[in-house]
Amino acid sequence: MDRDERVERVARHTEEVLTREELAGLFERTERPRAYWGVEPSGRLTVGHLVCARKLIDLQEAGCEVTVFLADWHAWINDKLGGSLERITRAGEYMRSAFQALGVSEGATRWRWAHELTGSSEYWSRVVRVAKTTSLARTKRAMTILGRSEEEEGLDTAKLFYPSMQAADIFELPADLAYAGLDQRRAHVLAREVAHHYDWPVPVAVHTPLVSSLKGGGRMDAANAPERKMSKSDPTGAITLPSTPEEIAARMKSAFCPAKEVDGNPVVELALHVVFPWRGRLTVHRAPQHGGDRTFDGSAEFRTAWTAGELHPADLKAAVAAELAEIVRPLSEYFAHHPTEAPAEF
Repeated sequence: MDRDERVERVARHTEEVLTREELAGLFERTERPRAYWGVEPSGRLTVGHLVCARKLIDLQEAGCEVTVFLADWHAWINDKLGGSLERITRAGEYMRSAFQALGVSEGATRWRWAHELTGSSEYWSRVVRVAKTTSLARTKRAMTILGRSEEEEGLDTAKLFYPSMQAADIFELPADLAYAGLDQRRAHVLAREVAHHYDWPVPVAVHTPLVSSLKGGGRMDAANAPERKMSKSDPTGAITLPSTPEEIAARMKSAFCPAKEVDGNPVVELALHVVFPWRGRLTVHRAPQHGGDRTFDGSAEFRTAWTAGELHPADLKAAVAAELAEIVRPLSEYFAHHPTEAPAEF
């Protein structure tokens, strides 16, 4: 790939790139930019994580050295899996197996744990430097990444460390490019602001869209994303992995899917943000009397047909369910042969 092709591969199917010009400059400066994605090991993946897996593959195809940062200390601070580091570690090991099964290259990926950084005094010095440039009000705003809505009185002090730690992670790994879903935007903007303050290298930030809970609930943006996105903590609104085709179909059948609507429609979001990036097309099977089968070779064509009312929600649900089953089939097959790597409980 030439530079423009590499930029396009990283930028496609994203919500935003901060900034595209900086991304082009990064590929001008280095053949192997260091990209990072941080994730809390907190239980099973959902089909929403397929957005992340596809973007990690894009980054690798563009020639980036990808680090998947298994943020065990961050999950501990955030009370995930009962705050048990042992359970969090098991969840992280499952995540690594799952992403490799989905096609995230082992050879092109560095898998790092947060505890590998937290044992260093240099890391905590970096955390303090980040915190010294960040007001308490700014830190609290960035804490929306925790996915919490409790009143301040109910939060333990450790959670105040989280935004500064997340920004420090980027510089300590180090990473030239920080990738995440839109819910991590505030943390990445904080890191960019801190970099300007200290004259550290400013990381490019790449954000992909989030997939809503299957229960729906209105338009999602960075402010309400933690409460609105698909999460395994709400089994009625998620499709966890691995799942059988029958399980996926059953969940999709009951999903919120108002006709013609795009914003806040989880079925349409799965088509736009998962099916098209992974499969490149979507085929909707219909009876001849209802128009027969229809194949969409691009998301724009599909969006136009959907908003015009040319597709019935039930037909779309069945089509998306079938495509999801194909996308996750390698993962399901892997865990069928390695059942101990996907325990029922972590």
